[in-house]
Amino acid sequence: MVLPASGRPDGAAAPLTMLCPDFPFPYDAWLRHPAGLGRLPDEVLGTEVAVVGGGIAGLVTAHELLRLGLRPVVYEAGRLGGRMRSAAFEGHPGTVAELGAMRFPPSGTALFHYIDAVGLRTSPFPNPLSAATPTTVIDLGGVSHWADAAGDLPPVYQEVADAWDKTLREQAELWVMDDAIRRRDVRTLKAVWNRLVPRLDDQSFYGFLSAAPAFASFRHREIFGQVGFGTGGWDTDFPNSMLEILRVVYTGADAEQHTIVGGCEQLPLGLWGLEVEKPAHWPAGSSLAQLHPHGPEPAVTALARVGDRIEVTDAGGATRSYRAAVFTGQHRLLRSRVACADALLPAPVWSAIERTHYMSSSKLFVLTDRPFWLDRDEATGRAVMGMTLTDRLPRSVYLFDDGPDRPGVMCLSYTWNDDSQRVVALDPEERLAAVLRALAAIYPGVDIRRHVIAPPIAVSWEDEPWFTGAFKANLPGQYRYQRRLFTHFRQDGLPAQQRGFFLAGDDVSWTGGFAEGAVSTALNAVWGVLHHLGGACDPANPGPGDLFEALAPVELPEG
Repeated sequence: MVLPASGRPDGAAAPLTMLCPDFPFPYDAWLRHPAGLGRLPDEVLGTEVAVVGGGIAGLVTAHELLRLGLRPVVYEAGRLGGRMRSAAFEGHPGTVAELGAMRFPPSGTALFHYIDAVGLRTSPFPNPLSAATPTTVIDLGGVSHWADAAGDLPPVYQEVADAWDKTLREQAELWVMDDAIRRRDVRTLKAVWNRLVPRLDDQSFYGFLSAAPAFASFRHREIFGQVGFGTGGWDTDFPNSMLEILRVVYTGADAEQHTIVGGCEQLPLGLWGLEVEKPAHWPAGSSLAQLHPHGPEPAVTALARVGDRIEVTDAGGATRSYRAAVFTGQHRLLRSRVACADALLPAPVWSAIERTHYMSSSKLFVLTDRPFWLDRDEATGRAVMGMTLTDRLPRSVYLFDDGPDRPGVMCLSYTWNDDSQRVVALDPEERLAAVLRALAAIYPGVDIRRHVIAPPIAVSWEDEPWFTGAFKANLPGQYRYQRRLFTHFRQDGLPAQQRGFFLAGDDVSWTGGFAEGAVSTALNAVWGVLHHLGGACDPANPGPGDLFEALAPVELPEG
């Protein structure tokens, strides 16, 4: 909920982290341990491993394989970064629009391990009613409310926040889960979550709300759907599984988010060039960039198995074979743009890939001469504009500034699913015209266009050929599919002809849409490759596969 909820216990001894209740493995601790992630037999050092996709999952995978002494061969269809895409405005290379990932919760400690390794700085993201947002405007049903703090809003908004808090505490054991995650009390965490999964797997977000006594009022549900839970997640999330929402809430993924100063694309590019001090096998100071002097290999067009090796064919027509390969792109591409042999994956995993539901998402950005929205209206004494949540076409407006004498960046619209589909056929200028018409009704005296100093930048991820969607979000009843995808990295039970090909990326993770999920599944794949090639983790620092039986996601009956 956009309003602060009282559900988090005060004075908790430990910070909240994205310790996923489905598989509460401490990836951050595994990364920090002085023993490292593992060791390979000498005879396999230098072995090539294909890594398909140069987003954050692919580059974390490749970086860690390099550290282990393998030779990752990275394939990328476009530019490195994936959905960590920072686009510079025409004529202003120092100012960027974040077209994909743009806000990162500090609870994502595995992701921040790499942010720190690359030496990047972060700053608070200007979410609604946050300390980084001077003014928030909520415009619903043609009525606008201005707020510098939650108490400035009409009482109905606090009623909605209280209803959400009460529902989470009474129907989803929020306080118990919060405490268990903070203390990393796996026994309690698993006991509660394993009870909730069979009860809520078939429940949609909206169904969960409508069945809660605190949300008996349709008006409360309607307002909640318009202003969102946490820092995002509007009624476009209502059809999704309630389990998806609870993972976000439990792990603090919706709280105190930060942005990466200078653009999030610096993280994948930083990993590409990051020199490893003490890699196994390779000289000190080796990096992915050094192993790819001509850049990554081109797009992958076909994947097959020949004997005990995996063949990868690229857009240039070259075919190379590998003992292991990791696919980190959108997995639906394996049934469309990539000719992937059926034999590479078990039939149940193919079913899971084909059933995966993806969210659509569109954004529209403009660059302004200065952060004019901070100007004071002489009649009201307040800022002329604020961070905006609305039921109109834009849905949300985010405002970024680096000081009064620097250009400002406006994310004039950020939408999902049906809201995104409304603009997908429009070019950037057409989107700008439509959004400005909608905003003129909220801010009738503000001429946004006269401050714009560069062409608008827009994206619709469902229209991007190598993505065809923004991120996965399970629908009710899809827990079993997600479990198949996530657990595929443990391949001892598979026939030999299906081993060595691993899936990674946030659509494999339990927390789609968050970079932490992409990182954790990349690390699962690293463990899988390590194990497949005869290596092992140090007993003092067991990996996710070593602890799988103790932490495994609950298995629902298939009959």
